[in-house]
Amino acid sequence: MNFAVPTEAFIMLSMVLFILGAMGVLLRRNAILIFMSVELMLNAANLALVAFARQWGQMNGQLFVFFVMTVAAAEVAVGLALIVAIFRNKRSINIDDLHQMEG
Repeated sequence: MNFAVPTEAFIMLSMVLFILGAMGVLLRRNAILIFMSVELMLNAANLALVAFARQWGQMNGQLFVFFVMTVAAAEVAVGLALIVAIFRNKRSINIDDLHQMEG
């Protein structure tokens, strides 16, 4: 028996993950949690790309996923380095505390 999951289920899951990530970016004040929410949004986009590539039987969507993963890896390296540098200076990663870094 073939119990194939329909593409609509993957797209709905992708939408839910993207909305959760967007809510995390908008509502959280911790830089690490915001960073994780952005990664969740990127993974939701990857899931949608793979689902559409599977539906249409082409590899273009999966190829784009590798590019997105490469950009996400670079973002992780730069973003975590910035967060560590900010934590060393301010002893906090709260976004509201960073607004006071003028001068």
